[in-house]
Formats: sequence, C-alpha cells, structure tokens
Amino acid sequence: MTALRRYPVLLALCLAALFMVVPFLIVAVNAVKSPAEYSQNGPLSLPHGLYLDGLKDFWQRVDYTRKLVNSVLISSSVALLATALSVLNAYAIGIGRIRGRTWVLAFFVLANLLPQEALVYPLYYLSKQAGLYDTRLSVIIVFTVIQSAFGTYLLSAVLGQFPREIVEAARIDGANKWQILVRIVVPVSRPTLGVLLVFFFIWTWNEFLLPLVMLISNDNQTVSVALGVLQGQRLMDATMTNAAALLGVLPAIVFFLVFQRTLTRGIAVGAVK
Repeated sequence: MTALRRYPVLLALCLAALFMVVPFLIVAVNAVKSPAEYSQNGPLSLPHGLYLDGLKDFWQRVDYTRKLVNSVLISSSVALLATALSVLNAYAIGIGRIRGRTWVLAFFVLANLLPQEALVYPLYYLSKQAGLYDTRLSVIIVFTVIQSAFGTYLLSAVLGQFPREIVEAARIDGANKWQILVRIVVPVSRPTLGVLLVFFFIWTWNEFLLPLVMLISNDNQTVSVALGVLQGQRLMDATMTNAAALLGVLPAIVFFLVFQRTLTRGIAVGAVK
C-alpha cells in the first residue's frame, strides 16, 4: 500500500494496461474454441485445444486478404499524406508566421470538433459529383484532410517554439524556405512526426462510418466495414465473432508494437521540451 501511495501514476498505468489487455486475451482465447466448448464452459474457460475453423471460415467468408490489403493501403496512405500536409501547414503557420495565424488555428480546431455524422451527406454528394464514389481514393482524400487538421494544430504549437536562431542562421547561409523545411525542420521534428504517423494509421484503421458510406462494393471495403456488414447480414456463432474481432484488431496491434519505440521516443522528446 505504501508503494502504491508513492507511485499513483504507476498504479493508474498498470490498471489502464490491465483493462486493455484482459478483454483482448478473452477475445483471443474464445477465438480458438469450438462452438460446443464455448456453449458448455462459457467465455472465461481455457480451451482444451486449438480450434481454428472459426478463423478459417471468417477469413474465407469475407475475403479477408483483400480487406486487409485495402485497410493497409488506405491507412498507410492517409498516415503519410496527412503527416506531410500537416508539416507544410504547420511550417507556414508556426515558422512562416502568416497573417491571421490565430484565426487559421481556430479553423483547424473547429474542423477537429465537427462530428463525422455531419460530414456524411456533403462528402457523399461531392464524391458522387467528382466520380470518386466507391473508390479507395475518396476515403484517402477525406481522411487525409480530417487527420491533417489535428496534425496541423499540434505541429503549429511545436514549430511555434522552434528556435528562430537556427532558421535565421540557415537563411544567412543561403538556404531557401524549402531547404529549411526539408533539411532542418523535418529532421528536428522527426520524433513528433513519428507519433503522428502511428496515431494517424491506427485512427484511420479503426474508422467505420465514413468507409461504410463511401465504400459499398466488397472489393473496396476495409476490415472494420467487413466486420460490421458481416454481423448484420449473416448469423455467426460466438467463436467466429471472436475470431472476427481478433483478426480485425490484430494488425493494428502489430503495427503499434513495431513502432512502439518511435512512439515512446516522440513522447519522451515532447516531455523533455
């Protein structure tokens, strides 16, 4: 008790990790149970063996390989494009000091506060008029703009504190604005950009509403949309439902673990600053 009182933050982190890990473990355990074993022993019992038919049936039923490729393509493209657009916007606002900087930042904050439900009909209509409806490009464009609004707001605050002496020294040495951005600002801000890349990828991967409206054909749907549509169209047993949930969240977890060092480094640099 004394140690817990001394380290309340550590206790809070442990509890948060517990609440996140336990549901995932329950889903993973139930994904490899047979329907009969699940019905007889319940969701909290350990499986007596590995029953992989639920995973195989779900994989084949939704054409999971194609859905996985679509999700990876859309999420990766949005992460890269939104980060690049955020850097360009924040460079103009934070270092370039454009006129009306406060109002521009207020506009990006407002864009972050708009619910996606309010954007469904306008985006649906515009994509129809532009001939982009039911294409992956339409979803990439929409989420690039949405995610870059947050990225611009965050990076503007970071670049607003960027040392002016470094920028002025580069200008004296003959560097233009593009060279200052590419050779100085981006390398120095690399940890923060890595954090944005990880967040943008995971946020886009978990999106459901807009992809559900914008992608109606099976060939273009993402993993999250396939899970929702399958639940509504076909009856699945409990083990297949858990298998679907496991396959839906596992790629995002793998991506997070792969880039965990990048995320930790970016947060640590922000804390030191």
